Amino acid sequence: MKTKIEFILSADIVANATNGLLLGDFNHWNEAAGIPLKKKKDGSFKTTLELEAGQTYEYRYLLNDGRWVNDNRANSSAYAHGYQVENCVITVPAAVVKQDDLTKIEGVGKKIAELLIAENIATFSALADTNTKKLRTILDAAGNRFKIYDPASWSKQAKLAANNKWDALKALQKELKNAK
Repeated sequence: MKTKIEFILSADIVANATNGLLLGDFNHWNEAAGIPLKKKKDGSFKTTLELEAGQTYEYRYLLNDGRWVNDNRANSSAYAHGYQVENCVITVPAAVVKQDDLTKIEGVGKKIAELLIAENIATFSALADTNTKKLRTILDAAGNRFKIYDPASWSKQAKLAANNKWDALKALQKELKNAK
């Protein structure tokens, strides 16, 4: 998952430069693939770039007056081996993955919820879109103790939960319990 990251180079660092490029690991330090910086009214340079969440990148700015400069807002810096300089370092925050409490579905306990999440079924919507055959395959692969569970109603229950139809979900769950 990609995240938009804003890069801003302050006016005091920009000084008399009129334009510049953002270079780094994300464009293989290739000047031809450099990301152009836009000059703002306050004299700073700015650009926005989509980077992979959870990754760390090194970068620097190349200004048209020939200077390589660092970002005074950088998370940290790292020595660039062989170049006698330090690069700026940014770690893009890991993406926040939405999860619902799947244990609200009748028949899904904590361990089964963990199995589903491991299969990227972490929301009511995702569970609603998963067919019974796939759910059965997940349970069977987890071992004999999960073979007793019947996922036939989970998608229907999850659809109600995803649509915030909690009263209808409770009524369905009551029917399911009475049918046992």
